[in-house]
Amino acid sequence: MALPKYRTSKARRDKRRTHWKISATNVAHCSRCKAAKLPHTVCEKCGFYGGREAVTVAAAE
Repeated sequence: MALPKYRTSKARRDKRRTHWKISATNVAHCSRCKAAKLPHTVCEKCGFYGGREAVTVAAAE
């Protein structure tokens, strides 16, 4: 069974990991209330999705 001949240095390891960056999540805006929401999900503020009401949202008092 093959084993590494030398220890991998921190610099070499970190160079390999440079592309492991986290990406920012996409944000869409509701077409009705213009609130920020995740794409392809029901708006949490007004309950609309795809131009029609999908969920009834109780008004906050």
